[in-house]
Amino acid sequence: MDRRKNMLIGIAVGVAIVAVSVYATGYTERLLSPFLGYSFTYHSSESATAPDLASGNWINSEPLKLKELRGRVVLVEFWTFGCYNCRNTLPFIKGWHDRYRNQGLIVIGVHSPEFDEEREVEKVRSQVASLEIHYPVVTDNDYQTWNAYNVEAWPTMFLLDKQGRIRWKHVGEGAYDEAERLIQQLLAEKETQSEAKGAL
Repeated sequence: MDRRKNMLIGIAVGVAIVAVSVYATGYTERLLSPFLGYSFTYHSSESATAPDLASGNWINSEPLKLKELRGRVVLVEFWTFGCYNCRNTLPFIKGWHDRYRNQGLIVIGVHSPEFDEEREVEKVRSQVASLEIHYPVVTDNDYQTWNAYNVEAWPTMFLLDKQGRIRWKHVGEGAYDEAERLIQQLLAEKETQSEAKGAL
């Protein structure tokens, strides 16, 4: 009986050590965030200009530069085609693209691969076609854009205002109503007012 008790204590201690190590490295956040989801909202006065997109292979578009998109609201989503959580967000992303593109919304998918097979450009093209994604997608095989935006999990979404500043970030699934409300609000902002008012 003592032997079994000691073994159970050893297992419990081992699990506790692993849990503390995982938490300390921040891996827990990366592991759970796609399921739990969390958002950050930035007032215009405190928001930073979004880093530009690194070069990659563009699908559904010529190469885009964020500076050239000033005056438009931009939604940037980091995803990869093998990610279950990313697939769950797709109907919402595609719906916003369809509803708001004529009002000034640009959706850009940044495809940052998780596995080796997701690095193959032809597979990305094939998946984009089969998933009926019609907005621009750029490959990010070397994670330059991923790192510039400090992304840690798939999917991660950013909303940029008409000045090219990050106004909202969401990690994981969910917050779809919040995202759509903010898209509408940013589209309604006048370029000159977005700096002065600090809305959001």
